[in-house]
Amino acid sequence: MLVIVAPGQGAQSPGFLAPWLEDSDFRSRLESLSAAADLDLVWAGTEADADQIRATETAQPLLVATGIAAAAQLFPGVEPSLARADAVAGHSVGELTALAGAGVLTPDQAMVLVRERGRAMAEAAAVTPTGMTAVLGGDREEVLATIERHGLTAANDNGPGQVVAAGTTEQLDAFAADPPAKARVMPLSVAGAFHTEHMAPAVGRLADLAADVEPGDPATRVLSNKDGQVVDGGRDLLDRLVGQIASPVRWDLSLQTFADLGVTGILELPPAGTLTGIAKRALKGVDTFALKTPDQLDDARAFCAEHATQEATE
Repeated sequence: MLVIVAPGQGAQSPGFLAPWLEDSDFRSRLESLSAAADLDLVWAGTEADADQIRATETAQPLLVATGIAAAAQLFPGVEPSLARADAVAGHSVGELTALAGAGVLTPDQAMVLVRERGRAMAEAAAVTPTGMTAVLGGDREEVLATIERHGLTAANDNGPGQVVAAGTTEQLDAFAADPPAKARVMPLSVAGAFHTEHMAPAVGRLADLAADVEPGDPATRVLSNKDGQVVDGGRDLLDRLVGQIASPVRWDLSLQTFADLGVTGILELPPAGTLTGIAKRALKGVDTFALKTPDQLDDARAFCAEHATQEATE
């Protein structure tokens, strides 16, 4: 059983798109997505420096466009592009990539939504100095209790040994000085406390925009970040995505659903590595494929053919 996943903010790095843009079809598709996002994504993926590519309003459209364009390269001629996967899921903003790949949104709809999502979240983050810190290791219950004691939110629960705490910089500084036992804390290079109450202003803005979108129903299973469950309706998926801006990402529950569904292979769209790394730790025995560069496409197609069910490949 094949699951295809799309990474969230923080997976990008300066220049990561350079090898992909050597392909004329990929470049043409990215330029079209750039127009929909009103942002030069070719520049962002090749010339932007670490600070520029870190900016929320740049990083989010860049990640979604990369995933959409790479999915079209992986399954040329297939519409929607990820229909041959048995299930799809995206981490945080990667959900927009997953919804486009499953046919819930058109690529242009996804790009307009991610453009406004990024802008709204950047504006919300500018109101109060906030941030996010990864907590690696430690006893899960103690980690969660310490996060709560410092007034923080467990904004990302990524599975065994990896929780992301989010809140004000003052709260995060106090947390760093008094961390959970046997845990390592690592500040993340993000612009705000995403998936917390600090993002509430962005929810209303995106909800207004999403209300005018007519989503389709998914062509394959789509898992929601809200609770890791498979959701059948396009409108429900879109509403969940909007609300997710200010509520925690439960990737741990998505991992459990992958296991319950009997997944045998997980392929991560570029910029890949984060989610397959988590899967290797959480889902022992499941094959993973991190699609990072275009010279891996033939091997990636073979991986998909090996793991997709007969129904998915016909």
